[in-house]
Amino acid sequence: MRARFLARFAVFAECLLVGVWIAVAALPLVTLPAALAAGAAHLRRWTADEETGLRSFVADLRGALRGGGWSAGLGYGAVLALVGADLLFVRALPVPGGRAAGALAILAALWLTVTLLRAATAWRPDRRWRDLLGPAARRALRDPAGSLLVVCGLAVIVASAWFSAPLALPALGVLVASALAAERRRPSPAAA
Repeated sequence: MRARFLARFAVFAECLLVGVWIAVAALPLVTLPAALAAGAAHLRRWTADEETGLRSFVADLRGALRGGGWSAGLGYGAVLALVGADLLFVRALPVPGGRAAGALAILAALWLTVTLLRAATAWRPDRRWRDLLGPAARRALRDPAGSLLVVCGLAVIVASAWFSAPLALPALGVLVASALAAERRRPSPAAA
C-alpha cells in the first residue's frame, strides 16, 4: 500500500517539476506551445520508465520550436487577444446579445486552449504543428469527456493561482498531465 502511494506521489511530484520547467520555457509567451509539448514528452517518457531529464526537455523544446511551435504560439496569442478585445467591447457597450457573444468568446477561448494542449501532447520530433492542430481541434470536439478533463486541469491552475499566484507555475505540469490522460483515454486513433 505504501509503495503504491509513493509511486503515485512521485508522478505528482514530477508533474510539479515539469510545470516549473514549462513556466520558465514559456516566459517569452510565443514558446508556450513548444514548452507544453516538451513537458508532455518528458512526462510520457518518465511514466514509461525511460531515461529523461532537463536535457531531453530542452532538446524537445528546441525541436518543437523548429517544428512550428513559435508560430502556433503567435497564433494562439493573437486569437486570445481578439477574444479579450471582444469581451472588453461587449462589456463597454450595451450591445444586444452581448452576453451571449461574450459567453461564445469564452467558449471559443477554452476550445482553442484545449486544442492547443491536445496538439502539444500529440507532438513528436518528426511532426509539424500545422499537421497537429486540425486533428487536435476535431478531437477536442468529438471527445467532450476528454476535453472536460483538460478543462479540469485548467481549473487546477486557476484555483492554484487564486490561492497563491506562484502555485500556478508548478500546476502547469498537472495541466499537461490532464491533457496526456485525455489523449490516452481516446477510444481509437480513427476518431481523430
